[in-house]
Amino acid sequence: MRFLRTLVAALAALLAFASPVSAEEARTILFVGNSFTQGATSAVMHYRPESVNDLNGEGVGGIPALFERFVEQAGQAWKVSHELRGGSTLGFHLTERRDKIDAPWDVVVMQQYSVLDPERPGDSGRTMADAPALAQMFTRANPAVDVYLMATWSRADQVYREDGHWHGRPVAAMALDLRRAMDVADAASPEIDGVIPVGEAWNRAIQRGVADPNPYDGRTFGQIDLWSHDQYHASIEGSYLEALVVFGYVTGIDPRTLGPDEQAARDLGMSARITQALQQVAAAQLGMV
Repeated sequence: MRFLRTLVAALAALLAFASPVSAEEARTILFVGNSFTQGATSAVMHYRPESVNDLNGEGVGGIPALFERFVEQAGQAWKVSHELRGGSTLGFHLTERRDKIDAPWDVVVMQQYSVLDPERPGDSGRTMADAPALAQMFTRANPAVDVYLMATWSRADQVYREDGHWHGRPVAAMALDLRRAMDVADAASPEIDGVIPVGEAWNRAIQRGVADPNPYDGRTFGQIDLWSHDQYHASIEGSYLEALVVFGYVTGIDPRTLGPDEQAARDLGMSARITQALQQVAAAQLGMV
């Protein structure tokens, strides 16, 4: 299976770089989520907002803008849109933003609230109801749409602070719990087509020594901090890894083909060493290594 995925990814990358797609053939992708997809609290939030269609008109670039930058460099044409609101659940987008998002998209990436349920952290009940309902809506508009759920990362504040829901457990545990919840929603809904393993890529970066596991006790020399200053949202590097995983998962292109001099990383002030390391982590998480 890993060999087949690697072969498919290599062929996709070859075709992408060899034969740029015309604007008329561009695929459409919609991102639905909250601050974790906005890239909030880092420079990613306002990165190239003009390159994407912000359905809320708030000037947000975020993960969608990084995705757009990646596919542009890969020679693919995508029309990238997003409908994002900080602190929101998927239920909010379903009930309050339906008029903006109920349209025939080719791909939809949905991101749930960081602890699943704001009132009951770790409870997947609302996800089990709202994610399938959104997927059904998108499928009615376009039966061929690919709908993906994003499984996000462990929040350091939820792990290391005494009032955190995951306090006392390993830092990787929260991301794995979130992944399991998304898998259950995916299995229960024929309209959901897969789960994007962003949180597990963060775990992998920590396991490999690329990223520091605990921002509360200082940062180990040579390692990056995937969290922003609030130990909750993603840093520039954390958002970059998030976008790489989404890019690779959606397009089938190995993130390593973007190279250590990738343009968005340079724009955001990342070193070639870290850029390459994060691309390698993303590729490994996606089974492309």
